[in-house]
Formats: sequence, C-alpha cells, structure tokens
Amino acid sequence: MSKPIPFSLLDLSPVPMGATVRQAFDSSLDLARHAEAWGYHRYWMAEHHNMTGIASAATSVLLGYIAAGTKTLRIGSGGVMLPNHSPLVIAEQFGTLETLYPGRIDLGLGRAPGTDQRTMIALRRHLASQTDNFPRDVQELLGYFDDAQPGQPVQAVPGQGLHIPIWLLGSSLYSAQLAAALGLPFAFAAHFAPELLMQALDVYRQQFKPSPTLATPYAMACINVVAADNNAQAHFIFTSMQQQFINLRRGQPGPLPAPIENMDTLWSPSERYGVEQALRMSVVGDKDRVQAGLQKILTDTGVDELMINGQIFDHQARLHSFELIMALRADSKI
Repeated sequence: MSKPIPFSLLDLSPVPMGATVRQAFDSSLDLARHAEAWGYHRYWMAEHHNMTGIASAATSVLLGYIAAGTKTLRIGSGGVMLPNHSPLVIAEQFGTLETLYPGRIDLGLGRAPGTDQRTMIALRRHLASQTDNFPRDVQELLGYFDDAQPGQPVQAVPGQGLHIPIWLLGSSLYSAQLAAALGLPFAFAAHFAPELLMQALDVYRQQFKPSPTLATPYAMACINVVAADNNAQAHFIFTSMQQQFINLRRGQPGPLPAPIENMDTLWSPSERYGVEQALRMSVVGDKDRVQAGLQKILTDTGVDELMINGQIFDHQARLHSFELIMALRADSKI
C-alpha cells in the first residue's frame, strides 16, 4: 500500500461574531497545537487586510506566535501577498523565523493584494502594473535565500543562505506556469476558486522544469472540509462559511457569522448559485461522507499534498472537524 499523502491545515485566524482578535489568536494557537498532535504536516496562515473577520494580516508576526507555541509542525504563509511588500523585507522576516525555528518555515507567495483598492493605497504600494513585477520579485526573493554571491551588494540578514522553501500559490494558470518555469512547488486555492484547478495542475505538471530545489513537480490543493458527527450538524456548521462568502460579495465583510438553520432565508437564487460555485470544492458531512469526498478529490487530482481550510464559528466544533479528518487517516480510510 502506498504511503498516504500529507494533510496540512490553512488557518485565516477567523474572528467569530462576538469574539475579539486576541481570542482569535489564542484559538489559532490552540488549533495549531492540536494539529501538531494529530499529525498535520503544515500549518499555514494567509495575509488579508481590512477584513474584520480575519486576523492574520501581520502574517509573519502571527506565524512567530504559532511557531513559538509548537515544536515540530511546519509553519508558513499561504500566503504572503508579495505585491504588498518589498522582497527584501519578506526575506528578512522569514529569515528571522527560520533562524528562530530552523527547518520548520515555509514561504508561500501570492500575487493578489488580498484586499480592496483603497486598502492597497493604504498599504503604500503602487497600484500600476504591480502584478507584472511578480516574477521579478519572486526571483529577487529566491536570491536573498540563496548563498551570497561574491560582491553581492544587498543581502538579507537574516535570510541569506537559509534556502527557505518558497511555494507559489494561485487560483488561475498564471502562478502554475511561473511555478513550473522556476521549478517551485505549487499550491492551488480550490477552497474559494476551484474552476481552474484541474487545468492548472495539468499546466504545472506538463511545463515543469527541474530546479536545484525541486527535481519533480510537487502540487498541493487547498479545499474546505467541515466534518461532524452527522450530516445535518456538518451542514449547519458550514452555513457560517456560506454566510461569510455572501457578505464579501455584498461588500459587507465582517466577523465570521454564527451558523443558521436555513440559508434560504438569507440568500437570493443568484447569490446561492455564486456561493455554491465558489465553494463547490468543499467536503461537508459525517465521517463516511468526508471519507468518500476526500478520496474522490485525491483520486481526481493526484495531488502530492492536501491542505484543508475550515472556517467554523465554534472553536470546539472546529477542533472536532480537523480531528475527525485525521482520525480517518489513522484508520487508513483515506
């Protein structure tokens, strides 16, 4: 029997309605400690700005808090939105993390701003053509983690020579092509934009060029999973994520809503269609349904690793969901 692929965890440090940001941070640390004990491979956090329901804006700082409270779990960004930053600053931040927690740090990079246009301006970054600089910025960042070259005028201290793994993240074909060209691992954001998943994986694998850090393609997909003791409870819990997507589309982002009994009292037919399309790569249900759903995704995609997102209002229900997923693996059912 082949060895099961690694399962990893994406955390946006959600702020449930009625909770504080500090409570969100403490819940994230608690989740990370449990994830480490359950056998999750990586624990990534994502950069978002001006969203009162997501507390992971200062991603590298929060990753330090999580790394300090765990021992073996790989900690990383999924991702840092590189257009918001200079490559040198990111190299120094993640070089610091790697120096403090050697062998445990990943740097996942995205090319979207992770926010709205007004917030982009507040981030003090240029709006014009900044995504066009993404390939150049990625290569600059790679250079800061490589061994220093003779006469190199600018070095990342700390960072230079640490060879921190860099991943490219995406929800389209762009990052798949760039990851293939640079010989980097690739992660696809199917948890909110699943439409091009299969095409992006094909492009990445077909165009991949070996690099000094990666000899063969390595692809990961991120999906939503909500597991509970029965299907009705899982679908009830899932309504928090559905509401969050509606609120974003209405331009009314806020704290993660409490689950509700009937989504039809909230969404219009067009909103329902849009949310169901965005979240269709989601596995929701009891152990049997989660087992079947995950097995189908693994068979269909052939990914080398699966990352799981779960925006769940109640912290104990969130812990239970992630624990059930790994219990299936312990029973060799996935």
